[in-house]
Amino acid sequence: MDFDALYRSQCAGCHSRDGRLAAARPLNDPTYLAFVDPTALRRVISEGVPGTSMPAFSQKRGGLLTDAQIDVLVDRLTEATPGVRIALKLPPYSAPLGDATRGAMVYQTFCSKCHGAEGRGGPNGQSIVDPAYLSLVSDQALRTAVVAGRIDLGMPDWRGYVPGRVMSPQEVSDVVAWLASQRPRQPRPSTP
Repeated sequence: MDFDALYRSQCAGCHSRDGRLAAARPLNDPTYLAFVDPTALRRVISEGVPGTSMPAFSQKRGGLLTDAQIDVLVDRLTEATPGVRIALKLPPYSAPLGDATRGAMVYQTFCSKCHGAEGRGGPNGQSIVDPAYLSLVSDQALRTAVVAGRIDLGMPDWRGYVPGRVMSPQEVSDVVAWLASQRPRQPRPSTP
């Protein structure tokens, strides 16, 4: 029931002990922790994220953690965020995808400086349209990356892409739609 022991044994392998250069999003980022919905965080820890490398940790789903242990993780991770959430005026955690055509223009305005004109990588960012990456991340993960950034990788949050201009919630939804539209299409199984 000790947060530090639970985090070290269950989370640090992917999210890192110190929140730097982890394979997965760092969990010590105050913007991310203010942005993430605690109910969604609990669900992700409990059930995992199908189609990604995030496993289910709940004993009910084959993991090692009890519901009480998951509560310890979620409560500690989100305990300091209510004031941050109010101060930041964050876009909504979840929202329908926007318009991919508008999203292409939003991408050019807010993202191309780092990720390149077509998203294949640029001077300060990796490819954001890599088929392997896009096939592993959900639309919500894309939205989270756009809003919360990745402080450990030098990626700003939705307030810092263009100096003096914050992305609107609609622009966030639109650019996520454009990113999602770059996913490789999965072939449909043939029926006999």
